[in-house]
Amino acid sequence: MNRILIITVIAALAAVAVSCSRTKTPKVLVLYYSQNGTTKTLAGEFASKLGADIEAIIPVVPYDGDFQATIERSRKEMDEKAFPEINPLKSKLKDYDTIFLGYPIWFGTYAPPIETLLSKVDLSGKKIVPFCSFGSGGLFSSIKDLKEKLPNSEIMTGYGVRTARIGSAPAEIDRFLKEGGYIEGEVAKLEDFSETRPVTEEESAIFDAAIGGYPMMNAKAAEVASRPIPNGTEYLFTANDLPREGGMQAPPGGPIKVYVVVEEG
Repeated sequence: MNRILIITVIAALAAVAVSCSRTKTPKVLVLYYSQNGTTKTLAGEFASKLGADIEAIIPVVPYDGDFQATIERSRKEMDEKAFPEINPLKSKLKDYDTIFLGYPIWFGTYAPPIETLLSKVDLSGKKIVPFCSFGSGGLFSSIKDLKEKLPNSEIMTGYGVRTARIGSAPAEIDRFLKEGGYIEGEVAKLEDFSETRPVTEEESAIFDAAIGGYPMMNAKAAEVASRPIPNGTEYLFTANDLPREGGMQAPPGGPIKVYVVVEEG
């Protein structure tokens, strides 16, 4: 009798173990478009840290890499809503619970190949984690556009980095993933930003140095908040977007938020 009872208990425990082993682990895909390799670098970092599958979005007719030619072509595509064809994906998106979606920012939002993708696939019910590279910002505006395009998906907090700061991405991505609960680990909590105040002459010079050299950005800092971070200071500027030099077309101007990190040394 005791032996039968022991066997029964062991069988019950084994059933529980099997049930636990069958608990579904969220399946993650890193899906990205990259023209010149910057977003590809970010995608590789995300995939490595997540242990995720990865795939590139490839236009049938690639952009040639020339800055001005890319500007002209993408502006025409956006104006005419004639977005580029892309090669079929190898990944079966239905198999994934979470998709990290990467892209460069063009004209304040995700590049046209992403628009093509979103018009061809069904991402309903999936978590979408945006990440992007840019010359002068666009993460928040691209997230707004994603939410409008994908009302039945859950658009999560995203990560963006300026191309000039790509070397800082590995540490920032590690923190982003841990803060979001995508990977295990703890990070030191950052202080809140200070109260917003008018910029000083020194802070205005910091802002000007940070955005200098980027033709897609012309702005003047008006207010700023700041906070200490490991090895430096982070500033959150409120700036007034000004007309682009040389008559370059751009999204409508207005107040913009710009984060600037100044590292020691």
